[in-house]
Amino acid sequence: MTITQESSFCIDLHCHSTASDGALSPEDLVSRAVEKGVTHLALTDHDTVAGFARATAKAEAIGLSMISGTELSCVWRSQTIHIVGLDFDLDNSAFQAALERQNANRWARARAISDKLSNTRIDDLLDKATAHAGGDVPGRPHFARVLVDEGVVKDPAQAFKRHLGAGKPGDVKAFWPELEEVVHWIVEAGGVAVLAHPRKYRLTATKLRALVADFRRAGGRAMEVPTSGQSSGDLGFLAELCRREKLLGSQGSDFHFPGAPWCELGRIAKMPDGIEPVWHHFKTPLGQAGYSGA
Repeated sequence: MTITQESSFCIDLHCHSTASDGALSPEDLVSRAVEKGVTHLALTDHDTVAGFARATAKAEAIGLSMISGTELSCVWRSQTIHIVGLDFDLDNSAFQAALERQNANRWARARAISDKLSNTRIDDLLDKATAHAGGDVPGRPHFARVLVDEGVVKDPAQAFKRHLGAGKPGDVKAFWPELEEVVHWIVEAGGVAVLAHPRKYRLTATKLRALVADFRRAGGRAMEVPTSGQSSGDLGFLAELCRREKLLGSQGSDFHFPGAPWCELGRIAKMPDGIEPVWHHFKTPLGQAGYSGA
């Protein structure tokens, strides 16, 4: 369920560049966002803001408004969960130190993935994956592209099926901090903590309600309600959960690469009625009073 938003105000608060596991450089991502009608964008690369300055320089040149963002990994009841931080102070020293620790963790994971894929006999695998990531920390999608380049597999889907997907050698878990700690980092940096794509964790309804309640108690203020590739049933369930926990609503395409219409920049379902948008509560509020979606 993905519909184009109003052209006068199109906000996408979740996307990725080569600074983490996206396919486009920060500059190309911004250009594509404008082409797709996005007016306000948060670049939320995993555990880093390395691409933000480049994205902002491009955005200023072509008329796109940027919001500070990142997507942080954490653990809740032994499960990896992602928390998006929005509208935080980029110069907050404690937050920068936390991001550096997260980034070091990602490099350790990347090296472990490279080691686990030694049976592919690809020379300089980590270096090649890093090149695909534009010099930043490579994720599994970047390793998949190397496997395709080297003729080990025919396409990225096969790379995940044989080498990188759940239960395969390249499915390397990383050590992440607890949910409460990550939410604290964002709040202390003056930002808003947002629970990312709640239905993608494949939790039962009961466990998801518990997660959202724990997130709110930890200081989380918002959750993504319209996200990419979800059904109308998912949207309704998340809207009900958001209202029940009195959280703000966020939204984002979770864009990673071109060619996937279900997660294209700016193509996000309408925010359900009765949910207060998170962007009304930014330091510089966006949109009109009473605005409740696309």
